[in-house]
Amino acid sequence: MSETDIRDAQIPELDNNFDEDDRLKPEFVRGIIDLLHDDKTDQVRERVEPLHPADIADLFELVPAEMRHPLAAALADLLDGDVLAEMNDYVREALIDALEPYQVAEIATQLDTDDAVAIIEDMEEGEQRAVLRALAPDDRAAIEEALSFPEESAGRLMQRELIAVPEHWTVGQVIDYLREHRELTTDFWEIFVTDPGHKPIGSCKLSWIMRTPRNILVSDVMQREQTLIPVDMDQEEVALRFQKYALISAAVVDSDGRLVGMITVDDIVHIIQEEASEDILKLSGAGDGDINEPVLDSYRGRVRWLVANLGTALVASTIIGFFEATIQQMVALATLMPIVAGVGGNAGTQTMAVTVRAIATNQLTESNTLRTIMREIRVAILNGATIALIIGIGVALFFRNPELGGVIAAAMMTNILVAGMAGVILPVALDRYGADPAVASSVFVTMTTDSIGFLAFLGLATAAGLSG
Repeated sequence: MSETDIRDAQIPELDNNFDEDDRLKPEFVRGIIDLLHDDKTDQVRERVEPLHPADIADLFELVPAEMRHPLAAALADLLDGDVLAEMNDYVREALIDALEPYQVAEIATQLDTDDAVAIIEDMEEGEQRAVLRALAPDDRAAIEEALSFPEESAGRLMQRELIAVPEHWTVGQVIDYLREHRELTTDFWEIFVTDPGHKPIGSCKLSWIMRTPRNILVSDVMQREQTLIPVDMDQEEVALRFQKYALISAAVVDSDGRLVGMITVDDIVHIIQEEASEDILKLSGAGDGDINEPVLDSYRGRVRWLVANLGTALVASTIIGFFEATIQQMVALATLMPIVAGVGGNAGTQTMAVTVRAIATNQLTESNTLRTIMREIRVAILNGATIALIIGIGVALFFRNPELGGVIAAAMMTNILVAGMAGVILPVALDRYGADPAVASSVFVTMTTDSIGFLAFLGLATAAGLSG
């Protein structure tokens, strides 16, 4: 039974608040806003209390920004760690800023370490210190250690709450240990087995523990092969390992190989979504691309790439200026130029998107780079020949000028071929030199296809001596 089915089975009337895609209905959100305007906080709490924490988090994102603090005040103790952990980063930051350090500390103690770190890491340094001072010593030490690791690393992502036992224990001892120690975490899928130096040497699924006789040693049933995650590994690489090896959870080890935490698949789902969205937004130069992002932050994230595009457009316009006389002699050239540049740009974008994705998912490595480049060149030749044939015949018939049709066909073929090469070579080169190919590729590929498109078309037209 899914979480949604359980929710609806427990509270049948709650289903009326959701549409067919399990999203809060607009009328429900408007009703909450109206109640807040009328200061009917008791009714707000009554309506919101049955919702799942993830749906409460959605509600905060759906109401206007100026209504979020009144909503938080109305819900009071419902605004717990589970709700904040599900909330959009920008919305959560705004709410956290309005809370006292001791309130944030209380929320953080309810969460696993990774979720607590996600809440605290984006706070101002002074506020962060105040929250850490309000935490219990053990919680403070765990969070401070997590914050010492690089952002978007396994150390930030991992949770320290896990189950680890020595290999000489029996299954019965493990079961008794789990039952007797109530302070142990309750959210785990496997038990890690460690040596005397606290280095992981294997793992046991809970199903194995449940079905194995009590007198059997853990070392006899554990799986010795395991995927270990270095504490400084980038979260994107962590996600790729989970995907590649179909992991539910994985042990995180420090530089000495000691077990320091674990990462679970529920965190990885968020990472995969974040990384995929991030790469798409980088290709467009749209910054974080979050509708809850402050306007000035969105402006700063986008305008620099528009300025860069302005510079590349000036390069293309300069090339056009070199052929002003040719264009004056045949006005049709001005009509057809955008077609050559536009189709070439789209071809380059297609190849670039495929390449950036292949780099991000580790499909494209040094061992197959040359083969990939040759593959994309072959695709570009086929695409170029097809489009060149179509546009060449069409222009020749429309303008009744076979020579002009041949020129645009040759220019189109040239530009699509160059676009295919640029779309794969530029991202690979940027990645090899340590730059993010998703960020910079689009600007350079666009400049290349525009410039080559205009240069090839107008250059060939000039060489052919076309005139009106």
